[in-house]
Amino acid sequence: MFLFLAALLGGCQIGGSTVSEREGYFTWVDEQGRVRYSPIARAGSRDSDSDASEQLDPEVKAEPERSGNPASSESGLEEETEYTLENYPDATELEKDGYVRPGERQPYFTWRDAEGNVRVSYYQPDTRSDVEKGLVEPPVQITEASVYHAGPDQADQTPVEGYDPDAFAILGIEAPTDNFFARFSATCCESLNVQSRQGWQSGREFGVTLSEDSATHPFLTGTSPYQLIALPDPDEQASLVIRLRSYARDGVFVPSLVFLDETMAPLRLVTDLVMDFTPENWHRRGYLEAWVPAFPRQGERWLVVFTREEDLKGQTVTETSTGPRKIPHVSHGEIGLMQLEE
Repeated sequence: MFLFLAALLGGCQIGGSTVSEREGYFTWVDEQGRVRYSPIARAGSRDSDSDASEQLDPEVKAEPERSGNPASSESGLEEETEYTLENYPDATELEKDGYVRPGERQPYFTWRDAEGNVRVSYYQPDTRSDVEKGLVEPPVQITEASVYHAGPDQADQTPVEGYDPDAFAILGIEAPTDNFFARFSATCCESLNVQSRQGWQSGREFGVTLSEDSATHPFLTGTSPYQLIALPDPDEQASLVIRLRSYARDGVFVPSLVFLDETMAPLRLVTDLVMDFTPENWHRRGYLEAWVPAFPRQGERWLVVFTREEDLKGQTVTETSTGPRKIPHVSHGEIGLMQLEE
């Protein structure tokens, strides 16, 4: 009799344990808040798991399969190995959708109306950056150009031991001629008129006018009117970015720039600026725009604005509502300079 009662009590304790405490099962909550139990499929114990699953309530076992929960008796906790656009959507498309996957509920917020009722409003997340929203200015891009400068290009290069002076001819390569920057420097710029120079003006755009009365100089690239401009003091400004605008009026002036040291010797030549044209509107003229860096602390003291003969032979073409518009390049014009403020 005593043995029978002990066995009965032991059976009650085993049978009364919760499903979640049994080995091989995990609990989860469905979308309606109900607690569910699912067997964990493991290799080597499929038979025991299937026997245990048969003892569960059939409705409970089938519910995860109907709700589409991945933790079903068939898949268990097996890792998804099939890579599809549904499992791994394109990041760009997902960003456009506000990082809401197909089938998922849109994000929402709650609010209370005038009668005190709680309302729910769904919204599409805005994934644009602050630059795209126009909240901040986009970073400045230095304008592409052909840049020549003093330095290794001008340095004397002593031939190494075993150098063959006929190597270029043997290989069919044209022998290098004298440096373009060195030839340009030979014609510029010690004789420029310093008396007509302009001082730098910080904090605002200031104008530079190149007219028929402007001084001219026979540059290597052709005779051109020019304007000499003093750069900021190197103790106050180590480097800066200059916004250059050439305003169109009966044509447009295409500038080239040369930076000089304190002895008026060229340090850097900037030509072939890839400038963007902005059409005119009701309150301002159209203009070509470029962003160019300057380095006063590296010895650049003067800026010379001029144009080339080859630029005068070209033209700027822009699209308008009535079709393409051709703007000739001229030797005189108005330039606006402004320092980019950090």
